Amino acid sequence: MRMVDVIHRKRSGEALTAEEIRFVIAGYTAGDIPDYQMSALLMAIYFNGMTAEEISELTLAMVDSGDRIDLSEIVGVKVDKHSTGGVGDKISLIVGPIVAALGVPVAKMSGRGLGHTGGTVDKLEAIPGFKIELSKDAFVAAVNSHQIAIVGQSGNLAPADKKIYALRDVTATVESIPLIASSIMSKKIASGADAIVLDVKFGSGAFMKTADDARELARTMVRIGQNLGRRTIALITDMEQPLGREIGNANEIRESIEVLRGQGERDLSEVAVAVAAHMADLGGVAADYAAAEAAVRGVIAGGQALETFRRFVAGQGGNPAIVDEPELLPQAALHIDVPAAASGYVSAIDAEQVGVAAMLLGAGRARKEDAIDYAVGITLHKKIGDPVAAGEAICTLHANREDVREAVERVTAAYRIAAEPPAAPQLIYDVIE
Repeated sequence: MRMVDVIHRKRSGEALTAEEIRFVIAGYTAGDIPDYQMSALLMAIYFNGMTAEEISELTLAMVDSGDRIDLSEIVGVKVDKHSTGGVGDKISLIVGPIVAALGVPVAKMSGRGLGHTGGTVDKLEAIPGFKIELSKDAFVAAVNSHQIAIVGQSGNLAPADKKIYALRDVTATVESIPLIASSIMSKKIASGADAIVLDVKFGSGAFMKTADDARELARTMVRIGQNLGRRTIALITDMEQPLGREIGNANEIRESIEVLRGQGERDLSEVAVAVAAHMADLGGVAADYAAAEAAVRGVIAGGQALETFRRFVAGQGGNPAIVDEPELLPQAALHIDVPAAASGYVSAIDAEQVGVAAMLLGAGRARKEDAIDYAVGITLHKKIGDPVAAGEAICTLHANREDVREAVERVTAAYRIAAEPPAAPQLIYDVIE
């Protein structure tokens, strides 16, 4: 088999066979296929797409390029959750303890962030003492004891995907549904979960900008999961404004605790409840979704979800006192209010610009090697639909340096203020099963 023939077939719009896909992935991972040939194939896929069968085979080949995590020693149906990301997206920190409190084991591997703020493990590292690296035995023991553990991803999990993504990033082939879907799902399948809930976001602060694109990606990923024997469901959720009111690592830990107390912002709480209910439903702890949602709300109201979060933090070496004393989390030295430019109602917030502002403060990474400042971030005082008076604070920047001019400019430009109140934003647009 020759790589040039595979490229020619895909360039001509033909479907590749399982054997051809495995040849490509094995050869590229081993270094036998050069970057220039893989780049040509990626561009052919970008323009001609792939069939559902091709995408499933590509995903499985990337899974088989590295380690598979064996979770068979963990009792129960292991349900994983993945978000396509956004500004203020702290859903994993909330839903993990909720579904664990219901008896669904959460054995989650998460990555670090690149962009607006840290990833889930970066946020957890804002907790003093928290360890995101556990041996396999300690990981399994933590889940069996507390029903939850969240650790950093294995270095050899789907290495083909890591290598291919780096190439996509420099060849303008990132925005390809087959390549995005197989990249995400290869890591989820390799992580060993029995079922998967996907939170596919769209809007100004998300990778997918339209609901239609988000639905296409969601349907593709759900098909992959089902084709590979994993019960999979996807929610299409809004990211036209930041989720919740806090952006930044320690900030988002604090807000997650508020939601687990039953006191969180409505948009964040409702999306978290929906994701958790679908996880509980797939985990088999309720007869149907309605019963699962009632159970989720019950463990929040009864305090079991918050207590599970406390045990989870302590179980991985973190200081559980942060639950009752959030001031023990990292604190920024400076707090700068950003005033509204006009009076009226907030009609739109460019979530991406708010996210960039948070990154400029140090809450995220522009490059993989950048260090994160866990204390910095942004608190939003006004969201879409809220009334505002000229000069009133629309948000507060939490910083550890005085030069925050560019962050202020970006946040100010991100807000749109109109004379009339806008329609209430829709939070969940669709569920793909």
